[in-house]
Amino acid sequence: MKDTLHTDLCVEALEMALVNRRPKHPVLHHSDRGCQYAGKQYQDKLIEFSLECSMSGVGNCWDNAVVESLWARLKNELGFQRTFATTQEANDAIFEWIVVGYHRKRRHSSLG
Repeated sequence: MKDTLHTDLCVEALEMALVNRRPKHPVLHHSDRGCQYAGKQYQDKLIEFSLECSMSGVGNCWDNAVVESLWARLKNELGFQRTFATTQEANDAIFEWIVVGYHRKRRHSSLG
C-alpha cells in the first residue's frame, strides 16, 4: 500500500502476483479504468508478461463485482469507522485481514 495513486504501486503489485502465483497462460487481467491501469507503463507491463487486458465499462461497478464485494467485506469486517494511529498500523491490519483471514478462510479455488 502507498499513499498515492501512482502507477508504480500497481506495477509492483502485478509483478508480485506473477512471481507468487506463476499463472499458466493464457491469463486475462481484469481491472477498472483507473489511470494507473490504462496508462502506458502498466499496459506495457501487461504486454511484457503476455497478459490479455480486460477493463470494466465506464462507470459500471457490476463489471468488477467480485472485487467490489471484496472491498465491501474489508470495510465491514475490518471496521469501516475504525481509525488508525499510523499508516503502518492500517497497512498491518489490512494485510492481516487479506492474507491471514480472507485468503486462508475464503479460498476461491473455483477461480483456478
